[in-house]
Amino acid sequence: MAPGIITPTTSGPEGKQDTNLTASAVDSKITTKNGHVQNGHVEPTQHTELDASKLKVTLTSNPRPVPDEATANSGLETVCTDHMITATWTSRTGWGVPELKPYGPLTLMPTASVLHYATECFEGLKAYRGYDGKLRLFRPDCNANRMLMSTVRISLPAFPPAELEKLLLALMSVDGPRWLPKSRPGAYLYLRPTMIGTSPQLGVQAPHEAMLFITCSFMPRMDSPPGGMKLHTSPEDMVRAWVGGFGYAKVGANYGPSLLATQEAKKRGFNQILWLYGPEGYCTEAGASNFFVVWRNKEGRTELVTAPLDDRLILDGVTRRSLLQLARERLAGELEVVERRYTIDEVLEAEREGRLVESFAAGTAYFVCPVSAIHHRGKDIAIPTGENDHGVYTAKLKGYMRDIMYGNEQHPWGVVVEEKE
Repeated sequence: MAPGIITPTTSGPEGKQDTNLTASAVDSKITTKNGHVQNGHVEPTQHTELDASKLKVTLTSNPRPVPDEATANSGLETVCTDHMITATWTSRTGWGVPELKPYGPLTLMPTASVLHYATECFEGLKAYRGYDGKLRLFRPDCNANRMLMSTVRISLPAFPPAELEKLLLALMSVDGPRWLPKSRPGAYLYLRPTMIGTSPQLGVQAPHEAMLFITCSFMPRMDSPPGGMKLHTSPEDMVRAWVGGFGYAKVGANYGPSLLATQEAKKRGFNQILWLYGPEGYCTEAGASNFFVVWRNKEGRTELVTAPLDDRLILDGVTRRSLLQLARERLAGELEVVERRYTIDEVLEAEREGRLVESFAAGTAYFVCPVSAIHHRGKDIAIPTGENDHGVYTAKLKGYMRDIMYGNEQHPWGVVVEEKE
């Protein structure tokens, strides 16, 4: 068909062309119809939904010794627990029966979609052994919902988020008691649900086969480097995410291209890159973590400032949203939460004028990590840190989060795992 005779797709009461194609596609794929999630490949009545109640369990006959945290994190290989969960999907039949089985290798064809077209997304959350003896996940519903958004952004199949949450709890109910024993309060493990396109067919197209898998592993503690995190702003010829891209989705393609700049920054003595965006130099993320600044504005009010979500440039971090909610609820009389675009020049100006109070990065891996310095185009920004390298507000927010995660405070965000002894 000649381009000149193609009829434009229209939407809305006035028949205007729908120019927001990506957002429209994502929204349509994650909506429900008759109680079933639409995945954009086949009609809801023609496929089987992911169903955690059908989980098939095959326990290992050879459980491995559980190392201590230091030993587990000392090598070059991530140490995983005894079991994993897998589930496969095809466009013809939908989701198969999920399986909990011994941890081990996956089998992929060399032409699998994920290996050529980056059809992959993942989540990250932790399981915590509380000081009250209970095992908890922190807001797994948020991770499950965000993973649904990520999967449909890259044309992987949708699923009911509640079913993914149940699978996460099922894995921890089996491996949690042994790998996070009650004798180790304050310890945690890292859960990594991942979805990949497995179609063994070359060609730039939506995968017609996929696999969901969940692993559980040790992870080093990274939330408090000595002296605080030191950031180097991103080079002028490199950007991590852009408006209209996929920075708001947790896909593997967000991370690989950023490693070169991060590696160079570490050679120069910095911990991470502070990613700037646009000619204005908007502050976005610190490495793969959300970035926050506490300053006094020019009217004298203390603000907790972070980049907004409405332009879909940064990730909607679970730690981020939790910290902002806690700040609004518990620090309302001390500081104001502000979500807006702000530039590195504003940070420089706040430092020059003595208005810069503190800064931190936050995410699943780094948790709540104080930032002590930023280097930008030959200029060094010194950021105040207080006792134990933590500013006052950083320490308060970090403490609120830890209390919920480890059961010192009973809170609905801490979801208790029913353990199978």
